[in-house]
Amino acid sequence: MNLAFLVDKLELRTACCENRLAREVQGGYVGDLLSDVIANSKQGDVWITRQSHQNIVAVAALREHAGIILALGAEPGADTLNKADREGIPVFTTGLSSFAVAGMIYSLMNTQ
Repeated sequence: MNLAFLVDKLELRTACCENRLAREVQGGYVGDLLSDVIANSKQGDVWITRQSHQNIVAVAALREHAGIILALGAEPGADTLNKADREGIPVFTTGLSSFAVAGMIYSLMNTQ
């Protein structure tokens, strides 16, 4: 399953790096505490968070995440999008809760 598939199925808005939607999603991680995400997420995960500051991009790049989904209508600032563009980390937004997004992704991964 790739990011383009998730964007379509979850009706995500792509905020950055639309040219990188072919990235494969290996799993997912939900968390707002950066140290927890660094310690426990995996390469290829799509990270679901409410955080929107530019440090999320550094964490996603460090862990080699497929992308970041900002839940509950969180919107990234210009500094976050600039950094995401430089690092090549796709950022998406949704009005859905982290719980709903994670459940949908889990379901999609297990029906493919």
